[in-house]
Amino acid sequence: MLAVGTVVWLASELMFFSGLFAAWFLLRSVAEPGAWPPAGVELEPLRTGLATVVLVASSLSMHAATRAAEHGDARSARRWVVVTIAAGGAFLANQGLEYAGFEFTLTSHAYGSIFYLMTGFHGLHVLGGLGLMAAIAGVGSGRTKASLAEGLTVTEYYWHFVDVVWIAMFLTVYIL
Repeated sequence: MLAVGTVVWLASELMFFSGLFAAWFLLRSVAEPGAWPPAGVELEPLRTGLATVVLVASSLSMHAATRAAEHGDARSARRWVVVTIAAGGAFLANQGLEYAGFEFTLTSHAYGSIFYLMTGFHGLHVLGGLGLMAAIAGVGSGRTKASLAEGLTVTEYYWHFVDVVWIAMFLTVYIL
């Protein structure tokens, strides 16, 4: 039941992010030719591309954590969760550095508004996923010795979803 509930919830999250993508493309379509992005907006596609590779690689470590838990190896599962948390943290650190270097803000123009909304909400989802991973690993290593497998399985669903959304967002915002 937990897996079914998670998939239904992720479907609602898909609708949320679909709305953000729709807003991006609408704003882009009504912008003056050559004004998207506006003057003064300098993104870092190479650095963010490297951070994207780190985030995608974290899906592999999350998968390894889940498989280890399914095979009863809680110690290895926790180690893979720590690797995943570190990779997700590196991704968020890059996002913070990127934000700090921008000369535009949420209120500078429509581009700034939708850019920060899309990437900011995604960043919050990454942060939430990292917290969920830490909580599940903590419970699994506590006195209860609860199985990590079910919790990590649904967390893996969520983490893969967050990664796929980011790939689409990176391609939309930084490449197109």
